[in-house]
Amino acid sequence: MTNRIDIDIAERQDFAGGQEFGETGAYERLRGRVRFRVDPFAEPQRGVTDIELAPVDDGGLVSFTADFCILKPRDLSRGNRRLFFDYGNRGNKRALQFFNDAPASNDPISPADAGNGFLMRRGYAIVWLAWQGDLLPGDGRMILDVPVATENGRPITGITRAEYIAAEPGMTTMPLSSLVSTRSYPAASLDTRAAKLTRRRYASSPREEIPADAWSFARVERGGGVDNQGMENAVLASDSHIHLPGGFETGWIYELIYEARDPLVLGLGHVAVRDFVAFLKSGKASASGEANPLAEGDVRMEKAYAWGRSQTGRCIRDFLHLGFNADPAGGRVFDGVMPHVAGAGKMWMNHRFANLVLLPGQEHENHFTPADRFPFSYAVSTDHFTGREEGILKRPATDPLVIHTDTACEYWHRRASLVHTDTKGEDLAQPDNVRVYLWSSSQHYASPLLAGPARGMAQTYFNTVATSMFFRANLDRLDAWATTGEAPPPSRIPLRADGTLVNVEGWRSAFPAIPGVALPRSPSRLERLDFGDAIDRGRITREPPAIIGDDVYPVRVPAVDADGNDVPGVRAPMVQAPLGTYTGWSLRRREHGHGAMVGITGSYIPFADAPDEREQTGDPRPSVLERYTNPQDYVRAIRAAAERLVAEGLMLEEDVERAVQGASDWGRPRHDVRL
Repeated sequence: MTNRIDIDIAERQDFAGGQEFGETGAYERLRGRVRFRVDPFAEPQRGVTDIELAPVDDGGLVSFTADFCILKPRDLSRGNRRLFFDYGNRGNKRALQFFNDAPASNDPISPADAGNGFLMRRGYAIVWLAWQGDLLPGDGRMILDVPVATENGRPITGITRAEYIAAEPGMTTMPLSSLVSTRSYPAASLDTRAAKLTRRRYASSPREEIPADAWSFARVERGGGVDNQGMENAVLASDSHIHLPGGFETGWIYELIYEARDPLVLGLGHVAVRDFVAFLKSGKASASGEANPLAEGDVRMEKAYAWGRSQTGRCIRDFLHLGFNADPAGGRVFDGVMPHVAGAGKMWMNHRFANLVLLPGQEHENHFTPADRFPFSYAVSTDHFTGREEGILKRPATDPLVIHTDTACEYWHRRASLVHTDTKGEDLAQPDNVRVYLWSSSQHYASPLLAGPARGMAQTYFNTVATSMFFRANLDRLDAWATTGEAPPPSRIPLRADGTLVNVEGWRSAFPAIPGVALPRSPSRLERLDFGDAIDRGRITREPPAIIGDDVYPVRVPAVDADGNDVPGVRAPMVQAPLGTYTGWSLRRREHGHGAMVGITGSYIPFADAPDEREQTGDPRPSVLERYTNPQDYVRAIRAAAERLVAEGLMLEEDVERAVQGASDWGRPRHDVRL
């Protein structure tokens, strides 16, 4: 029995008003739904947790459906015959935002949505497919509908855990999933005595239990009253919400452990991506005869590349580790992949009662997560705690080329050093088909269209370093690697061997004593956790997990220079010619978890404008005017840095002028320097 795909194209229209993109010409957008039917007992998907418990049709196949969207050259023969798959972060389309410097949009159709046109000028067919099966519709998110697992038609229940951190005062009700965009697993019982709600100040603080009669499984409805009584509130029982009448105190970590029911078969997301991309590459018609949208005459997609950032970077690593880059016929699905800001984590979506939206493994938020589990590296190594030998890449016949990129944030928040060290924290050589790059002194989320510095709940400005030029260069390098064998530049990462990968004590000794700036205690720890003896079968039976002794995987960070900026890695023009210190960490203000790190954010700590300000404040770092005599001098420094990166093969020539333009007027609006 073979897997089947049926594709329904519901909409086909011109993209960007028919605008021509260089030699590629005009693009069109296709949208619709894909129906997948797979044999639950066939080898290619037997590893999907609970697939054997999913309902089947008359042919014995498990069925699930997904949204898809494709931007393709109107004339495929003018394209580059390359499929670019954007995994779509939490159901949102991201590629045009980061590769084309376009505005964020889940409905890209206008000329503005094309941004600088990079992906179109290169001729890519850009593909999105919903892969996350626990999302709710809204805001244009792409939705994957997967079945619920049952035991002979009876509901399945099991223990699950959720965390809630209020970002503002007055919040009394939250979905059990913690986010309104995400389906909540219903509570098997509304009796709060059968569940446990605690709170704690920090991740490692003792848990304080909240009495069962002080909260409820309920939600609040609000609406207009009658007889001039104003707005009214009603509290209604709900198996998908938690209600705390006294409100959630900002910054505190609230943890709910409860018996959930109706687990979704979320591992089918990997199957959907595998089978859809393999189908598009094949050029063949669908099971019911619909034409393949990426095939015209003798034109087929010759290569397929995947890109994902953060959540979807982890999803790529999980996809590879679990063997889904082999299509059902044994061929390679993706020829190259680009996981960005994934750190050392994997998706951990192929388990019962998974919540795929949650941020994994921060110092403060969701610290105790199964997402960060051995193996961490692409290279095969041995976990010295358990003796287990494994790596993310272990199938040479179908493993792709990998360009893995992390920012400074992932070293502080997401244990990124473990991507290229062994479990003792020593340098670990990567396979020949892997490149790893640190984007020095930059932040997890770096908007190409940043309007200006912001603080949020942090003590400092968030990091403002621009890095989108690196996406474009890396994709060109990946394509050349896959097409001609021309390898990208060697990995650029901090190393123990040259003293650029250090422990927190070494980092602290080198970081400048900037007046009024508090420092993080350490990068996010990675303890060994016990989630129960069924963890290897995708089922968590112990919540919260037990910490196994004093076993901690060593997490290290990049060494810094006298300004506090990262020494190793790929240094963006803004880092080579800085206007401040750019870090991979920022700390919470008092009312939001004082002193703990704000998850996946960094800091921008401006230099003093002039020598007299520096002297007045006692700042040890040279001021702006001690570095650059005038705005033109700063622009020249940015140009020189950009040209160095071009010469090193790490940046495209077309991005030099973009970097120079961004440096005008002392780098405004990204910087708040006032001279």
